[in-house]
Amino acid sequence: MSDTGNRPLDVLEASVGDDVTVHLKDGEVFRGVLTGYDQHMNLVVEADQDTTIIRGDNVVSIQP
Repeated sequence: MSDTGNRPLDVLEASVGDDVTVHLKDGEVFRGVLTGYDQHMNLVVEADQDTTIIRGDNVVSIQP
């Protein structure tokens, strides 16, 4: 594994501005543009005119 590009936060950084699908522990799915995140992997996803903040510990997967 190289030192760059393989850490989860590196993947999130590369995905900012892209469409993503976020799957949560409770089975809910969010689709939209990843517009931000923090060191706890809390996510900001925008779809149409809605902005959703997703707590990082609820995320199961993020797909581009």
